[in-house]
Amino acid sequence: MELFEELNDEQRLPATDTEGAVLVLAGAGSGKTRVLTARIAHLVGDLGVSPSNILAITFTNKAADEMKERLFAMTEIGGMWVCTIHSMCVKILRMFAERRGLNENFSIYAEQERTSVIKQAFKELGYDDEGMFKSVQYHISNAKMLGLSPEKYAAKYAHERNIETAMKVFRRYDAHLKKNNALDFDDLLLEARALLSEDAEAREYLAGKFRYIHVDEFQDTNAVQFDIIKLLASVHGNLFAVGDDDQSIYGWRGAEIANILHFERSYPKAKIYKLQQNYRSTGAILALANASISHNSMRKGKKLWTERSEGERPVFYEADEEAGEALYCARIIDEYRRDGARLSDFAVLMRINALTRSFEQEFTKYNLSYKVFGGFKFFERKEIKDVLAYLRMIANPFDDEAVRRVINVPRRGIGEKTVQALQTYADSEELSLYDAVLDCDALPLAEGVKNKLRGFGGYIKELVLRSQELPPDKLVAELVKSSGIYDIYYDGTDEGATKRANLDEFLNSVEEFVRMNEGGTLSDYLQQVTLYSDTDEMDDGDYVTLATIHSVKGLEFRCVFLCGLEENIMPTPRSLDDPAAFEEERRLMYVAITRAKENLWLTRSRSRYLYGRREPTMRSRFVEEIKDELGIRAEKPRYSGYGYERRGYGTYSSRFSESRGEEGAVFGGTHRPPAFTPAPSSSAPRASASASGVNFSRFTVGTRVRHPRFGEGEIVATRNESTNLIVTVCFQTAGNKDLAAALAPLTILE
Repeated sequence: MELFEELNDEQRLPATDTEGAVLVLAGAGSGKTRVLTARIAHLVGDLGVSPSNILAITFTNKAADEMKERLFAMTEIGGMWVCTIHSMCVKILRMFAERRGLNENFSIYAEQERTSVIKQAFKELGYDDEGMFKSVQYHISNAKMLGLSPEKYAAKYAHERNIETAMKVFRRYDAHLKKNNALDFDDLLLEARALLSEDAEAREYLAGKFRYIHVDEFQDTNAVQFDIIKLLASVHGNLFAVGDDDQSIYGWRGAEIANILHFERSYPKAKIYKLQQNYRSTGAILALANASISHNSMRKGKKLWTERSEGERPVFYEADEEAGEALYCARIIDEYRRDGARLSDFAVLMRINALTRSFEQEFTKYNLSYKVFGGFKFFERKEIKDVLAYLRMIANPFDDEAVRRVINVPRRGIGEKTVQALQTYADSEELSLYDAVLDCDALPLAEGVKNKLRGFGGYIKELVLRSQELPPDKLVAELVKSSGIYDIYYDGTDEGATKRANLDEFLNSVEEFVRMNEGGTLSDYLQQVTLYSDTDEMDDGDYVTLATIHSVKGLEFRCVFLCGLEENIMPTPRSLDDPAAFEEERRLMYVAITRAKENLWLTRSRSRYLYGRREPTMRSRFVEEIKDELGIRAEKPRYSGYGYERRGYGTYSSRFSESRGEEGAVFGGTHRPPAFTPAPSSSAPRASASASGVNFSRFTVGTRVRHPRFGEGEIVATRNESTNLIVTVCFQTAGNKDLAAALAPLTILE
């Protein structure tokens, strides 16, 4: 097959090994998706396997879409299941819904709906303590993630506070889900496992259908997911698992690294292959990654290598404080941008979200566009959630949560007391909340209130009927217009305009779904929306990515800053007494390093303001482990007798001086490579105060300046000299700001 000519020797072996259990240990950037798709194409194109007998499971919609696109270009995929494991479970449960006591149009509750129903159950049981609610919510989530019943979970965690209360709420919550004909994300897995375990006919049908099963990102599977996979592979035994034990970083949400480390215990005759040739990073970056992860003991063992050049040696920078750490990054990004780089070439990665503040602050000062990755997602915005609730209600009138959300959106004069009366009636008559609305004449309510309920009930009934006649895009367009939701935001404000634009984009998403999914139903669309993951909403804008390491797994960037490399941040304090958790922290380090393609900077601050106070910090032990590769000296403990003395604003060390000084210290490679090839379509460098030829002597006290974000202001103080000049500007609306004159986009007003 011509396809195999594109594979290297490491990749070709597993791609052609089609029978039995196969585990592929795929290092970062080693082309695992290419291997997986080549194998599927080989099965269909060369061996004549029907696409309907092939299952390919991924863990994000983005990865599933990418795999579909690749396969579509290579072979016939009609009837093939290529989907996330949650989507797969939805398909299975809709096929066998009645056997699990469900209606096939059951709703899927995302986190917001889940929280709302748990809160309802919590209040119904007479509890109102917010602290207790958070504890209860955690235990319910943890129990479902572990696949334990309330009884088994209570026995295992009997020593935990509020455990009995949590299990009472858990039972009430599950009762609400059953009444609402709804499942949450964990239920999708638990119900699918129960079906396959308990229903021999369903198991034999599905396991017989899927002759070849492929699982991507196998290191991220939890115990329940692996049980499902094993049950589906119980007839043919042809399981192809691809993963990287060195990138297992989701233990906190149930991922079991043991699934990949002890794969042979489940499949003693399994064949093991390793993909170690990396196509992403330079040799110097891979050397650092290998040196770091080699300190872990719980791993299969492999060593990444590349045919790419050695490249620039990674740089380690130590600032006096976090503002200087952020300014250091801002200066380098700005220099690269002037040489033609795009802001989207850069990612600033960190262990915890709390560190983003200083970077947001500095990047705003210097007009560097950025996005805090993992922020408010499109489908989580209020106006979008309201429309989705209407659609969930149309698809499944038993969904009480959806009815409760929109019964007064837009405002109809139906208050909380009326909703409570409806709920009480529904509970007593064992009806859904929507049925209670239709029966409102039986309730002891004022005639005016009943008229409002009749209007709402009649409107929903009409929409349900229209949903049988219209495709999803036409239905949604009619809903947004007739419900009055769009009109709510016609208030003349920028916020209102933004929300209307969001609604327009929502309509666009439904139209796109209809174009891409011929015959797709409203339930299909709602399923797709609900199952979207955190990384599915990246766009192509030109901005620096600020993100936690967890949120960029699977992504890559030309240039990466790995920041906050300090004890008690990375690794976190809670990992120090748990060997498994501690090794997962080191795997996070490995994942972060291997996101970089060409340039890598590792940074820290000698003191940091975090959790309400400023304290001295210690260099992360993960940095100490790779000090030889970074060319740095071991750091002596400095907690005892260490006094922090504020040194004014700057901690940036000029790229012309790389020795320890009072502004900071740089170790390892240079700040920048000899040449940086511009990314395609890169924009021309913007003009600013630091452009060639600007006389910094003009930045004196009393000079009027303009900033694109802060407006006009006056320089009220200066310090340092030459290229490190810092000016304090008093802006009319933003107050005082300390700015590096060489970087700030300041225009001098004559």
